[in-house]
Parts: sequence; structure tokens; C-alpha cells
Amino acid sequence: MPRSELHKPGERPESLAQLYTATRALSAALVEPLSDADASLQSMEDASPAKWHLAHTTWFWETFLLRDHKPGYRLFDERYPFLFNSYYEAEGARHSRAQRGMLSRPSLEAVRDWRGAVDAAMAEVIEDPKLAPLIELGIAHEQQHIELLLTDIKHALFQNPMGPAMWDSAPADPQKVQNLGWHLHPGGIALVGHQGAGFAFDNEGPSHRVLLEPFALANRLVTQGEWAEFVADGGYQTASLWLADGWAWVQAQSITAPLYWRAGESFTHSGWQPRHPDAPVAHLSFYEADAFASWAGARLPTEFEWEAIARGQSAEGSQPAHSPSAGQQLDGPGAPAPTGGTELFGDVWQFTASAYLRYPGFRPAQGAVGEYNGKFMSGQCVLKGASCATVRGHSRASYRNFFYPHQRWQFTGLRLAKDA
Repeated sequence: MPRSELHKPGERPESLAQLYTATRALSAALVEPLSDADASLQSMEDASPAKWHLAHTTWFWETFLLRDHKPGYRLFDERYPFLFNSYYEAEGARHSRAQRGMLSRPSLEAVRDWRGAVDAAMAEVIEDPKLAPLIELGIAHEQQHIELLLTDIKHALFQNPMGPAMWDSAPADPQKVQNLGWHLHPGGIALVGHQGAGFAFDNEGPSHRVLLEPFALANRLVTQGEWAEFVADGGYQTASLWLADGWAWVQAQSITAPLYWRAGESFTHSGWQPRHPDAPVAHLSFYEADAFASWAGARLPTEFEWEAIARGQSAEGSQPAHSPSAGQQLDGPGAPAPTGGTELFGDVWQFTASAYLRYPGFRPAQGAVGEYNGKFMSGQCVLKGASCATVRGHSRASYRNFFYPHQRWQFTGLRLAKDA
């Protein structure tokens, strides 16, 4: 089974061209177990079909690299930009997001043909140093869609009463849970945001100073066993633990457990599997994470507290190790699933108490790519740390993921914090 990795720990492609090739190969490999029908499923408006992810990432390369920077380039199919533009207003009209699952055509095979043609054309511009920043953005963009592809197809298969498995191999066994400990921080002025060389999204900067009060951050994630205690103690029936919007959401949606839970089991890419108490809990909303923190006598960290502890630590974390490099066979021990440990990165994206807002001095980039992050800075929560479905090398201390407080189909969980 292909894993959501581009390379093994400590291994890095030597060039942007190699990283481009590896990224594109991983996207394609992850869809190999799926039929055309599987790849066309859209289970909700927040999710997209696997086929659409393959097509949209190809549209990105064709539009922002080939159309705009390769003289004489002609679009593979002039109908495709309308179908596969996501949210770029500057690129004109587009197919409704909620109707992506209605696109039985082009077929999965036709999308693969388009990808091959775009990859061949990209080979002629991939080494242009003037295009390197845009190519880096395109690679990071496709890596994000690799994770979305994995989580979206999981949600789609979950809708089937048969509980179908994407891969036959079971998820890896979790590590034995560690005793709860704390990373202590004395507080003071901290420099946050992306610093130095290397790629970062525009929402990670500019770097700036913040004042932190003394605090402590848990040395591990909250587990499924601990969450079961919260459920048994009436956590979903105790209004005093919840924010007002969260309590209204619980009541309106009849929420009684994390997404994908049923008695003693949880749904995975390998179908229904026994739930393990030592595994980190996943597929939570911000509302649930905040309520659990209140029940535990703690709180959620701010994004700056989390980053202050993570600064200087390895961002590899507990993300599965696999490298679909040229000539390697794509296999692996099991489906992506949180396994636990004391690393800050990997397993699940961790909710913070911070709203997703612009940093002081933030300015979106010029043109359509300026719509990538900035226009979503309203009503969403910042998450840190990467997940078991995040491509290795894609995470860093300054990375800011963001979701609305009710969303929980991603691998999202929590790490407790407290005032020191």
C-alpha cells in the first residue's frame, strides 16, 4: 500500500524536478486501489472526489506554470479549467463545489492521460530558476491535496454500510501510551512565524514577536482511552463543558462520540477495526477538543505557545515512512493511522485556541495565487503539528493549518496545555 510519504526519514530529493516527480507519483499511486466509481464519490461539500484531486492539482500546474510561463502552450482541454478550478476568483467561473461528485466525465483514465501530458510539458520548464518559487508552491499545494485525498476517500467509503477497505493491510499498532508529562516554558518574548531559508506559505509570515505568559504543554496527545472516559463521564451531555456554539452543534447534530466511532471500533482506510485505548484520538472538532480540555482541568494551547515549544525540534514526527522514488515498489505496513508517542509532529493535527488571522504586516501575493490562504482568515481555527496522512517534509513549526470549528473529517486531535 502506498503511504503518504515522499521519502524516508533523513532522505531528501536532490532537486525540485525530483521532488515534483515524486509528489506526482505519490498522488497517482494513492488512487491505484480505487475504481472509477470510488474515485468519483463526493460524500459531502467539504470533501472532493479522489479523481477531482488528481485533476485539480494538474489544473494548477497547467494554469500557473504552463499556460503562464511556457510560450506557445495550448491547454489539453479547454473545458477543464471550468471543471477543476477550486476557488480562484481571478481565474473566472467554475463548477459548483457541491456538485463535484456529479462529474462522471472526464473518466479517471482521461484524467490520468491529462496528468501525463502536463508532466511531459513540465519537464521543459521544471529547471527554470526563475520559476522555482512557483514550482515550490505547486509541490506544496499537491502535497496538501495528497492529505485531502486520503481523508476525503476515507469519509466517502465510510458512507457505505459494507465498510469497504481501501487497503487490506491493517493500521500499524499504536505505541504504549506514555505517562502524561509537561514541557514547561518560562514565558517571555518569543519570535514566531517562518524564519530563515526554505519554503513556507504566505500565511506563516511575517515573523514577529509575541509575549507569552509561563505555560506548560503536554508531552503527548490525548488518547482514545482517555476520550472513552470523557464519553462515559457524560462529557457529551454536560452543557457546562462546552462553548455555546459547540453545545448548540452537539444538540443539533446529536453528537455523542468522535467521527468514525461505534461500539469498540473505528472506521479506517482498512475498514472497521478494533479501537485501541493507547492510540491518539482523532477526527475531533474544535468544539470537542475544547470541551475535553475543560473536562480535564486544562485548556488548549495557543498557536504561539505550541510553536515556542516546537521551535528547533524535528518536524519529521510520527508520520509513516515510505518513499515512492523512481524504481521503488510502493508498499507499506498498513493504512495511515495515529500511533502515538512523544513527538510534537505527526499523528493528528492539533487544535489550538487561536483564531486563524493575519500576522502583523501580512500581505497576500499578487495575482490569483494571492487567494491561496489570505482570503480564508475568518471564522477558522489554527491547527499545528501535521498528521499521519501528511507528506513527510511538509510540516514545520511555523505551519498553520486551519479549519472551521465544526469540521472533523481530517485527522484532528488535541494536546493539552495549562498555565504554569
